[in-house]
Amino acid sequence: MNKFHTCCFIGHRTIIETDELISQLYNIIETLIVEKRIDTFLFGSKSRFNSLCQETVTKLKKKYPHIKRIYVRAEYPYISDDYKKYLLENYEDTYYPERIKALSKGVYIERNYEMIDKSDLCIIYYDERLYPATRKSGTKIALNYAIKQGKHIIKLPKN
Repeated sequence: MNKFHTCCFIGHRTIIETDELISQLYNIIETLIVEKRIDTFLFGSKSRFNSLCQETVTKLKKKYPHIKRIYVRAEYPYISDDYKKYLLENYEDTYYPERIKALSKGVYIERNYEMIDKSDLCIIYYDERLYPATRKSGTKIALNYAIKQGKHIIKLPKN
């Protein structure tokens, strides 16, 4: 996986989904494909933001068939052929990061770190209105990690 052509998506389980957000996301991702030559997109799970991004990239895949969708699992280090076949209906590949195999907790945080580390650019949905600073947020942890790693970040929602 060439990290200089890779983008990951991280965001809240619950988002404020608007037509404007959907349009912004589509335009951002298409610009990344065309102008930045991003061709690989990493997805996690358990969030509406990830689902929305996967739906958007899947729409764009019809126009840009060379792009790849990769599902980075935080559960099930070993999967059956049937489950893998099911996942590959919506992704070109899936894997479980080696770095989280020995963990009993914190797997989602470490999975997010893995996605950030493998990406040149991160699209992160972090909305302070939904998750005030006093509340623990895996997305906030991921955002801070991406900043610390010097990643290019597109933060949504754009207000």
